[in-house]
Amino acid sequence: MRTVTGPTDHVVVVGAGLAGLACALHLAAAGRQVTVVEREAVPGGRAGRLNLQGYEFDTGPTVLTMPELIAEPLAAVGENLSDWLELTPLDPAYRAFYPDGSTLDVRTDTVRMAAEISRVCGPREADGYLRFVDFARQLWQLERNNFIDRNLDTPIDLVNLNLLKLLGMGGFRRLQPKINQYFRDPRTQRIFSFQAMYAGLAPHDALAIYAVIAYLDSVAGVFFPKGGMHAVPRALAGAAEKHGVTFRYSTTVTEVETVNGRATAVITEDGSRIPADVVVLNPDLPVAKRDLLPQPGRQRNLTYSPSCVVLHIGSRQSYSKISHHNIHFGRSWRGTFQEVIDKGLLMSDPSLLVTNPTHTDPSAAPDGRQSYYVLAPTPNLVAGPMDWRGGLGERYASSLVRTLEQRGYVGFGDGIEVQQIITPADWEDQGMAAGTPFAAAHTFAQTGPFRPSNLHPGLDNVVFTGSGTQPGVGVPMVLISGKLAAARITKVKS
Repeated sequence: MRTVTGPTDHVVVVGAGLAGLACALHLAAAGRQVTVVEREAVPGGRAGRLNLQGYEFDTGPTVLTMPELIAEPLAAVGENLSDWLELTPLDPAYRAFYPDGSTLDVRTDTVRMAAEISRVCGPREADGYLRFVDFARQLWQLERNNFIDRNLDTPIDLVNLNLLKLLGMGGFRRLQPKINQYFRDPRTQRIFSFQAMYAGLAPHDALAIYAVIAYLDSVAGVFFPKGGMHAVPRALAGAAEKHGVTFRYSTTVTEVETVNGRATAVITEDGSRIPADVVVLNPDLPVAKRDLLPQPGRQRNLTYSPSCVVLHIGSRQSYSKISHHNIHFGRSWRGTFQEVIDKGLLMSDPSLLVTNPTHTDPSAAPDGRQSYYVLAPTPNLVAGPMDWRGGLGERYASSLVRTLEQRGYVGFGDGIEVQQIITPADWEDQGMAAGTPFAAAHTFAQTGPFRPSNLHPGLDNVVFTGSGTQPGVGVPMVLISGKLAAARITKVKS
């Protein structure tokens, strides 16, 4: 494993996102002096918090899986997860709504989930589900230990007996045909393959190894942290501070100072210089390279994931038939992915995620009110340049509200008291390449050792962490990426 050369006593972490915080905790546990520099007044990065007239919204991810990956950096400094976070298992993890009017509750208890699938889709489909669970669990265990939770420098690092096992399991086939081996009903096929969008691909194009996302989502369990997802970075930052990590909030880094091929300090907007033996960069990797580091030669062209429009809505309306997380599938399936990914178009028949945090935590809104988070996948700014700064966001938000009203949210528009619309242009303004919060897509050429490395190729004491590097996108992966970045510095074989 390639590691940082030279002294590593003082590490400056730029960005207090989940990956930067996990990295800081692992470094503190290894005895390093760590300074975290964050442009916002609070930790969290994409996992921020928005308050609008008494309504509370998570600004980034809303789905939390694998809390043991939060526990890991805390345990590194001797802390217990339960002392820092109160987690509620969500039951159901999701409620899926289909265009034929049927619904399916996704439950993490396999016996109850098999019964639910049998009720909606028949006993043969329930048998397929139980076989899928066995497959996906083995896939996760194999991938996590041997491919995800490791620093990979070259494709040769993949070559071992476990790669043969992965091949034997069909991990390098396409995801949708693999899912269809277990499920025949279009409803179950969708609920166990839509997660490919998180990896930036259609299920028909993604590799079957990404069935692990469905496993984490739909089998391992979904949780809600008291105080919302922003409570996770608050907990990690609190523990880091307790164990000696220094935080400098409301401080924007404008440049990484380099001398003779090594980073020597970070320079802040106010002209301050913070010396460093090692610099860890948590901002979106292509943007960090472009804005903070000396310009190298030709940059690698990356394929980016789709983006999304998010509506943060505070409302007088409540709906008894929805759950905490709700997926509303349109009639179109393959065509929807083609529109967003291949053609750079808005969905003509949207599939939407609607999260209703007040379903679990009434304190997220004023008394008697509800908060909603509506996510609609859209093209990124490269695949589909659109006039998001010229009023398209408001028009598209109105269209999404009408779609929800047609799908059972009666009076949704009339109930809106506050609304904030986040578009791909806003993601770009927040420092995300191609205007997407989902980073580089997980194509084969951008997966594992082919994904941008977390160790800079020319500056041997600059390390990257976050969704743009290994292992990839999603809360579990960025927490692991923080550990992998720290391992490059502490020289602990991962």
